[in-house]
Amino acid sequence: MQVNPQQWVDNGYIILPQVVPPDRLESLRASHEKLVDRQHQIWAGELEWDEPIGMDYKAKQPRVVLNSVVDADTADTVAFCLHDNTLGVSRQIMQAPQASPTAMFFMCNPKTDHGPDGWHRDIGGGRQAPLRGLQEDMLANTPASVQWNIPLYDDDVLWIVPGSHRRANTPEEDRQLAENRRVPLPGGMQVKLKAGDGVVYSNMILHWPSLYSTKLRRVIHLGYRPFGGQVYPYSAYFYWNLRFTRHLSPAARSQFERFAQLSAQELDHVEAFFRAVLAKDEAALDAQLTVLHPGEAERIVCVVLLSRLATKIHELHRPEIASLPHNERAKAVGDQRTSLYLAEDIARRFSAEEVAQLKQRFASLEARLVSDVEMPSDFGVEEFIASWDQH
Repeated sequence: MQVNPQQWVDNGYIILPQVVPPDRLESLRASHEKLVDRQHQIWAGELEWDEPIGMDYKAKQPRVVLNSVVDADTADTVAFCLHDNTLGVSRQIMQAPQASPTAMFFMCNPKTDHGPDGWHRDIGGGRQAPLRGLQEDMLANTPASVQWNIPLYDDDVLWIVPGSHRRANTPEEDRQLAENRRVPLPGGMQVKLKAGDGVVYSNMILHWPSLYSTKLRRVIHLGYRPFGGQVYPYSAYFYWNLRFTRHLSPAARSQFERFAQLSAQELDHVEAFFRAVLAKDEAALDAQLTVLHPGEAERIVCVVLLSRLATKIHELHRPEIASLPHNERAKAVGDQRTSLYLAEDIARRFSAEEVAQLKQRFASLEARLVSDVEMPSDFGVEEFIASWDQH
């Protein structure tokens, strides 16, 4: 399946027919239904499972984390996440030599009507970079993330505002959102998908789950990140670890092992970047930044993302957080329970004294990050380096 990456960059989405090959639709429905039944049994305490629960039960939108409940009989659900129509298309859009699933979810209907949700963007300024920085990074370089909805039955719940992934909210949108976040926005478009079709979109786009009703809903919901592209992804984590791959075919297991290897190599470069910051070594910093964010424009966005990570590993070193149970520890540092291990990996590489010093190195930058929307003005990589002598 071939797509035009520029169409995605321009509009923020592409709708594709038959992402699920027609001859696989029924088998994928059956396998996913087994996972739904298993997850509900686990949530109800009726079934013990040897993987940690990926997500707690959410009444308005029950969501299954595939890698938390998959077994050998349902491994085709994960294999589909590696298909050319999903992984292959994602790699084309992100214009990277390699790409990996970050999240493999399955969204279901609730047991009771919950009505519409609110309009939102799937990014968090406090944990990532300001919206406009992420957008300008994408426009100057290449996409850092893609997101999918692939319904197994006809679905028209999702609405989007085409093109909103390239900009902040308009004053008109802000007025409407302040009044009522649960009605159509001006310029909004309902995404109508037949069973097996898919929409691949930017999670920076304004979008709206317009109705959480009891009508049967079964939607494969996927996220992907690039490796070897022009940017450092703002979703540089996995909602999975390699333990679950014991249920997969050797070929699929090998792919996930490769993804984990690429992630480990990236973390080595992140560590080297942090050590360059600690040593105030400008040449080493530039070398690592060039690896992590090959695109020359908007590299300060990468620095902001790494500053957020430095804050997280500083928090993980605090005794009152380090002593918490796993799930509470993840919540305390704003991470996900299934991806916390990556942050803890990098945290273990530094002493408490080093992470305290690292936090000081980023203090001037963090002080300027006062908006979830706008980047600091007149503050780039050179200014970041110059700020070290202020602390």
